[in-house]
Amino acid sequence: YTTTTTNKPTDNSMATTPSLHYLEQLESPVHRYRGGENKRAAVQRASPRALELSDDESCTPIYDVARRSNAQAQRSSSDRFIRARNDFDVDVAHYNLRTDDALAAGQLDTSPAKEQYKRTLNAQLLHGRARDGVLCARQALDGVMPGVGVARARRATASAFVPAKLLDEASATTRVASSRRTARSISRTPVRILDAPEMLEDYYLNLLDWSSKNVLAVALNRAVYLWNASSGAITKLYEMRVADGCVTSLKWTESGDYIAIGTSEADVQLWDARTLRRVRVQRGHNGRVSVLAWHRQLLASGSRDANVHIHDVRAAQPHTQTLQKHAQEVCGLAWSADGLLASGGNDNLVCLWEPARAATPRHTLAHHTAAVKGLAWCPWQRQLLASGGGTADRTLRFWDAGSGACLNAIDTKSQVCSIVWSPHYRELVSSHGFSQNQLIVWQYPSMVKVCELTGHTSRVLHMAMSPDGETVCSASGDETLRFWRLFERRRPSAPLAAAAVPDASDAAFHLPSVRLR
Repeated sequence: YTTTTTNKPTDNSMATTPSLHYLEQLESPVHRYRGGENKRAAVQRASPRALELSDDESCTPIYDVARRSNAQAQRSSSDRFIRARNDFDVDVAHYNLRTDDALAAGQLDTSPAKEQYKRTLNAQLLHGRARDGVLCARQALDGVMPGVGVARARRATASAFVPAKLLDEASATTRVASSRRTARSISRTPVRILDAPEMLEDYYLNLLDWSSKNVLAVALNRAVYLWNASSGAITKLYEMRVADGCVTSLKWTESGDYIAIGTSEADVQLWDARTLRRVRVQRGHNGRVSVLAWHRQLLASGSRDANVHIHDVRAAQPHTQTLQKHAQEVCGLAWSADGLLASGGNDNLVCLWEPARAATPRHTLAHHTAAVKGLAWCPWQRQLLASGGGTADRTLRFWDAGSGACLNAIDTKSQVCSIVWSPHYRELVSSHGFSQNQLIVWQYPSMVKVCELTGHTSRVLHMAMSPDGETVCSASGDETLRFWRLFERRRPSAPLAAAAVPDASDAAFHLPSVRLR
């Protein structure tokens, strides 16, 4: 302790002796604050001379120095240190707490793809701070000018924590999504309803398809009817002569000129839709043919015998390959643009095949807990497959065909019967059974519901997309076909394309309902 001298005459003995005397008194416990007593009164009670020294502007009170020293010593030796709240990143701390709770409850998706996505976001947006503990300190702000508040500096440099590229992409995505939301309206009522008497209500069959020539094919019990969406003409293509037989599946070729028909008699028939004549009958299955799928000249057929047959319609002997993996009826088939074949069966499996390379599945996906009928490849993202499970499963799952990883799973609360992707929007539509019998339009990848469409009184077993990608036709066990304009594109004021479904005001469709026979 040192003091500075002043011009006032002082005695050296008086300048030192009271100070030493006061230092001795500080060690005594009697010099403490009393209730309602301020510091000055305590000092005066302890030593009047010390108060005189404190009145001197040239001297620092010994009592204050000692008190501050003791307080600093106590703080340095304490085992508890709480930083200021402003030093913590509360948003990151809240994220860590919520993540830990969701992980403990088993509600967190821990698939490899999702974990990689989280790591990328953490590195880009949070600079790797998401797991630095629950109370995460903020990053130091370099270059803060004297006299500028820390809060102002943080606000000024907030954008530095997010890469400019991500900000630009996010703002562009927001603008596009906003423009689409404001310009697009989805009607909750169908634009057309057709009667479909005697349509079989069987979950495992596939009885509806829409060709690239704008002709809708539907199987009603033993017969196949063609409805031209441009002209409204209805034609009966085929009717089985077997009394207890029925048509179990159908599928158009990519050109729309030929259609394959599967029957309960275990055969596959190829018909020319232009001449209304049968071209070929292909046999080989030991049970009804539940599903068909085309890829160029290759036709895949799935049957109750649990096998998938590959046919090359150009060859004299069209059956070229048999794919065996399923243990029960194959009810779902879908080709990708790259030639990958996805199959779903009543054994709850989804198999991914490369028939051109091997007769064994590339991936066997066993995440579903019920029959898998709904299968659809994304038209604008390669290697992305959507699948839907039956009543005991009720989930939509999305797969990376390259790795076989499940990217996401959504509980739809009802049986998933079919899935169709939109070619114009980042969306898809799924049809469902009990209890709402509805269609649901989903955004992808957020899986936010865009809308729900109701009206069917039975399970919506089948869906087909129009060739212009704007209208979806749904078929149900209530023996009706309903047409929904879900993905209408924005276009300048010009006449609608001929391939589009005619408006309700069109003279050929003045009736609210048209029977197919």
